Amino acid sequence: MAVTEPATAVLTAAHEGILRRQSLRESAARTYARSLPIVPVRARGLTIEGADGRRYLDCLSGAGTLALGHNHPVVLEAIKKVIDSGAPLHVLDLATPVKDAFITELFATLPRGLADDARVQFCGPAGTDAVEAALKLVRTATGRSGLLSFTGAYHGMTAGALDASGGAQDVRVTRLPYPYDYRCPFGVGGERGAELSARWTENLLDDPKGGVPSPAGMILEPVQGEGGVIPAPDDWMRRMRAITADRSIPLIADEVQTGVGRTGTFWAVEHSGVVPDVMVMSKAIGGSLPLAVVVYRSGLDAWEPGAHAGTFRGNQLAMAAGAATLAYVRENRLADRAAVLGARMMSQLQGLAADHPCIGNVRGRGLMIGVELVDPDSGNRTSTGVPPAAPALAAAVQQECLKRGLIVELGGRHAGVVRLLPPLTLTDGQATAVLDRLADALSAAERSPYHRQQTGLSH
Repeated sequence: MAVTEPATAVLTAAHEGILRRQSLRESAARTYARSLPIVPVRARGLTIEGADGRRYLDCLSGAGTLALGHNHPVVLEAIKKVIDSGAPLHVLDLATPVKDAFITELFATLPRGLADDARVQFCGPAGTDAVEAALKLVRTATGRSGLLSFTGAYHGMTAGALDASGGAQDVRVTRLPYPYDYRCPFGVGGERGAELSARWTENLLDDPKGGVPSPAGMILEPVQGEGGVIPAPDDWMRRMRAITADRSIPLIADEVQTGVGRTGTFWAVEHSGVVPDVMVMSKAIGGSLPLAVVVYRSGLDAWEPGAHAGTFRGNQLAMAAGAATLAYVRENRLADRAAVLGARMMSQLQGLAADHPCIGNVRGRGLMIGVELVDPDSGNRTSTGVPPAAPALAAAVQQECLKRGLIVELGGRHAGVVRLLPPLTLTDGQATAVLDRLADALSAAERSPYHRQQTGLSH
C-alpha cells in the first residue's frame, strides 16, 4: 500500500522530532548518530526501516556485531525460548544450562591448540572490558607490568584499552610498527615492510639498552578494523607468535570485531595458523546482545576470586542468542561463504579504480572490507608514491550512500577509509545492490561542491 502525502509528513515530523530531542538530551560523546541521522524502528537481515519510512541496506551491522544481520529467526527463537522457560535472566556468575550450552558451543569453534587447554572469563558486557580483563590477566600471571601493542590499534574506550590503542595520548605502552602495505611505516611495503616490522620488534625486546623490559604481554588485531581494515600478513603473524613464545610473552589476539566468521575463517588467527595464549571476544558472540569474554590457556589462570568481576557477566539472553549464532555460523559454513563473497566484492571494488583514481587501495578479509580514498592530484606523496588520504571525500561518500539507502562506516588513520561490514548472510543479489549504490555514491561525491572545495579542485 502506498504511503499518502499526509502520512509521509507525519512520519517525517516524528523522525525529525526524535533526532532533535536526541541532540538536546544526549551526550556530546555520541558518534554514529552524527553522521547517520537515522531513527530505526524495524529491521530484518540487511535491511533497516527508519521512522521516516525510508529503508536502508545496513553495511555497518552494529560495527560488526550482527553476524546474522538484524533479528535473525534463530536468534529470536533462542531468546524467546529462554523467556518462555521462566529461567532467571540475571544470575551473576552462577552456572546455568544456558551458560553451559554457550561455553560448549564456543569451545567447539576455538583453534584446537587453545580449546584443549582453555579457561573462559566472562566480563562486563562490552569488548573493552574484556580487553581490560586480558591485560590484567597477563600482568597477574607474569608478575610484569609492561605491554606491547601496535600503531593503528583500537582495543576499546576504557583507560587500559585506550593506552594500548593507536590514539593514546599518555603513552604507558610500548608501540610497535604494524605492517601497513599501502602506507608502509618503513617506506618499502610488501613482504619487506612486514619483515622490518618483525625485526624492529625482535631487536627492541633483545636490546638491553632498548628501554623495554620484558613485558607482561603483546596485544594485536589480526585485522585492524578502526585502523583502516588492515590485515596482518600471515608470515608476520607467525613471526609475532614465535617472538613472543621464545621470550615467554603471552600473545593476546583481539578478535572482538574479526571473530565469528567475519574474515573468512571462524577466528581471524586461523588464517595464519597462530594459536594465541589469550583471545578477546565480544560483538558477534552475543548474537546482537551485549556479551564479552576472554579465553586463555589454563596456565595463565592466576586470578584470585573476584579479581575481575562484573554485575552483568551472566547475561542469559545474550548467551542463548550467542550460542545460536555460533552454531548457525559453524553449521552453515558462513565463514567459507564470507571468504568467497568478500573476495568477489573486493575484486569488483578494485575494478572501479580504473574509473575512479581516488580509490587508492581496496583491502580486507572476508566480509571485512575497506576502500581507502585518496587525493590523486596531490603532489604531496609518500616515498613510495602514495597520495594523501581524502577524508572530506570519504565523508561525502558516506552521505551520498545514505541518500541512496546504504549505511557505511568510515575508519582509518585520517578517516579516509570507507568500511563495509555486512552480515554474513548477505546474498549475491544484496552484494550487487550494495556495490551499485556505493559506486553511484562515489561518482556523486566526486562531483559534490563540498568535496571539491575541501580538496581545492576547480569546477
